[in-house]
Amino acid sequence: MNPRHWWLRRTLRFRITVVATGVALLCLLAFTLLAPLLIGMVQVSAVDKELARAGATRVLDTAGVPRDGGPPTDLTPSDLRQLKSGQSVLRIDGESAHRWTGKVVFAADGTPELHVAGDVLVGYQEANRLGTRWLALAAVLVAGLVGIATWLAVRSSLRPVERMRVAAAELPRGRRLPVPAARDELQALAVALNALLARRDAATERLRRFTGDAAHELRSPVTSVRAQAEVAVAHPDPDFSIEVLESIVEESHRLSALVDALLMLARADTGELPRAEPVDLALRAQAAVDRLGDTDLLVQLSSPISACLVSAAGTEVDLVIDNLLRNAVRHADTLIRVSVLPAGREVRLVVDDDGRGIPEEHRVKVFDRFYRVESDRGRATGGFGLGLALVAHLVRRRRGAVRAAESPEGGARLEVRWPAYR
Repeated sequence: MNPRHWWLRRTLRFRITVVATGVALLCLLAFTLLAPLLIGMVQVSAVDKELARAGATRVLDTAGVPRDGGPPTDLTPSDLRQLKSGQSVLRIDGESAHRWTGKVVFAADGTPELHVAGDVLVGYQEANRLGTRWLALAAVLVAGLVGIATWLAVRSSLRPVERMRVAAAELPRGRRLPVPAARDELQALAVALNALLARRDAATERLRRFTGDAAHELRSPVTSVRAQAEVAVAHPDPDFSIEVLESIVEESHRLSALVDALLMLARADTGELPRAEPVDLALRAQAAVDRLGDTDLLVQLSSPISACLVSAAGTEVDLVIDNLLRNAVRHADTLIRVSVLPAGREVRLVVDDDGRGIPEEHRVKVFDRFYRVESDRGRATGGFGLGLALVAHLVRRRRGAVRAAESPEGGARLEVRWPAYR
């Protein structure tokens, strides 16, 4: 098994405990490796203080020959050079060590003398070994205590998170987690979970409403096709069958258009946002007007000569303009006016018609899904109530805005604002 995968599959409590224990053990073991040096420094420091209080115990000449009548010392020429330079000497002999300190003093006749003091550090090596062993044992014990303390601390710290997880799983729709008063990570987690729950409830409500509305809209054409087919089967008549087939074709086109609109909204709801690019709104509007083809309505386009670039995706802009124009064609009497207007950091697209207009109390709701002012208030059909919902969704996710108003001709005005491309 891959060690990294094995490690990542362990619990957070286990990983934190292992890391904390390992770091503590390494630090203590590193300190233990320095123990002989530290213990030796303590021993030598204690002996140096005793030697300093004792003063000179031997008097030698600069060559190391005793001048105090005592026996010769075992100082080597190297030791003598160190002592004359003011440095101390530590010589290890087996299990013990000998410490010498000294200084050069001038006698009354001007002769230089070396005054030295020395002492034996009994058990120097054994003390270092014992100290190192005990420190190593203490390091293991302390690391174990650190591991236990870390395990308990992490478990205690994660207990509120576990309670929060259980509460979040059992919360009914519309309820939220209590937010701790302390401004810490738990409060931030509770706020984030509440936001997630709010999005979940909103998504569930949208799905419920969308499913119900879609089922309602699909039921009408399907029921109509089924009823006409059953009548044609029950009363076989060639002339009547042709009428039934024509009606079925018409309903199938309506059903196909509804399914296409639902698919476009479903794709838009996935949250995938194509990369924004500069799109010339004036050129796209002209192309959309050309796509209308033959119509008995007068369609006028007003746009500046220079390019009007917006920050969006080309397919989005085409869908928005096509839906606005289809809506205008459905409700206009004789005239549709399309205007592209630069407005500082934004570019406006305004579609006016001379139809019956949209009552003021409905102008905000017309951008909701499946919302229709009347069941059928257009030239041929009232539509499905999805076109303007798709327009609003595509524009708003680019930080644009949509609104409905009254046109100068007394009909409906639908206005879209896109951020200008910079």
